[in-house]
Amino acid sequence: MTATLVKEASPPAAPGAAGRRPSRRRGRIVALLFVLPALLLLGALVVYPVLFSVGRSFFDAAGTRFVGADNYTEMFSDPATLKAVRNTAIWVVVAPTLLTGLGLVLAVLVEKIRWATAFKLLLFMPMAVSFLAAGIIFRLAYDEDPDKGVLNAAVVGIHDTFQGTAGYPTARARDGQGMAEEKDGGYRTTAATSPGEPALALGLVGVLPGDLPGGAEPAHAAAGREPAADELRGVVYLDFTPGGGGEQGSVDRRESGLPEMTVQAVRDGGTVASTTTASDGSFSFTGLDPGSYTVRLPASNFAPPYEGVSWLGPALVTPAIIGAYLWIWTGFAMVLIGAGLATLPRDALEAARMDGANEWQIFRRITVPLLAPVLTVVFVTLVINVMKVFDLVYIIAPGPVQEDATVLATQMWLVSFGGGNDQGLGSALGVLLLLLVIPAMVFNVRRFRRSQR
Repeated sequence: MTATLVKEASPPAAPGAAGRRPSRRRGRIVALLFVLPALLLLGALVVYPVLFSVGRSFFDAAGTRFVGADNYTEMFSDPATLKAVRNTAIWVVVAPTLLTGLGLVLAVLVEKIRWATAFKLLLFMPMAVSFLAAGIIFRLAYDEDPDKGVLNAAVVGIHDTFQGTAGYPTARARDGQGMAEEKDGGYRTTAATSPGEPALALGLVGVLPGDLPGGAEPAHAAAGREPAADELRGVVYLDFTPGGGGEQGSVDRRESGLPEMTVQAVRDGGTVASTTTASDGSFSFTGLDPGSYTVRLPASNFAPPYEGVSWLGPALVTPAIIGAYLWIWTGFAMVLIGAGLATLPRDALEAARMDGANEWQIFRRITVPLLAPVLTVVFVTLVINVMKVFDLVYIIAPGPVQEDATVLATQMWLVSFGGGNDQGLGSALGVLLLLLVIPAMVFNVRRFRRSQR
């Protein structure tokens, strides 16, 4: 009787409930049909290659013999791979940190300028440039030749403005013409002379036409001037007659003086006077004490020109490539952080200003803490991107320093296809790169889910 009462007391089934079940089933089938092409593509382009690479990493270079974990053992004992791991670690630490910091600072500053949209567009524009094009641009910008590399052109210009440059880097004295080369690259007269004696004629050759100043005058008249009793005179000239002819060691009428050259009078091993040649190459020391002197042309006259910084040398190639990466991705970080900045509660910022806080205190104690979730997402996203960097490293780094700049992605390519032809070891490197990226990806996905809640 109890069972009968319970059965009688139970509510009747809702009308249409049985009909809704087939409808839900059809909806799931339709949804699956729409998702199926994406799943097939995901499986063909992501899942299958990952599984194949994992399996391939346990075979030898030819893929015919199972070698177990030998590829992983070789990977961590290979100096080139260890250098790639070190460079990747540098990238992961430096690039995302700098980009997040630059993006934060620029996002805050852009809010305070009038043409904020145009400025954001200008900084975001490099994102539209492919890594291949950006690599070519910076390969040219970093060129060591100042005539090609814009950075070295600027560095050389600044250096020459403050320190000057040697006027005659290719000049040299003829052998047996009264001057001997010193150990530091300068020249000194082999015979001593005294004040009042006939003017010295110091001939040089090897001066490039472009190194001869435009105001240089013929040296013949200066060579014939008689010195005073306490004067030591001479002329530094180009011992070469245009068009041929002339006599070596003698100042001919068409031979040019070498202006702006430093000349020193030396006595008892010490420099007692110094001067600079005039437009006709003449120089003069007056008021000298009686005695014997030698004349010296210091090495500063012949020093090679400053060539700038070797941006793509072994020491700076990785920072140089990171600089190119910053140029591309700073706009990305700025725009994302700027979007987060626009959602901050303005009442909290205004309340802080009302309480007397300055802009630095507001930035450090209010803006940055409130932006912490956005900054974390930007940082982790950049970490994932940095671990996969390949194009810039491969294009910008010259062949001789490719190994010094290599990261895991380039090392994987070089080992597999760039001459190593060892797809087993290359697959092991790919698996290592995947394992390094997965934690950052998982962290980012969880962060997105928490933000959606």
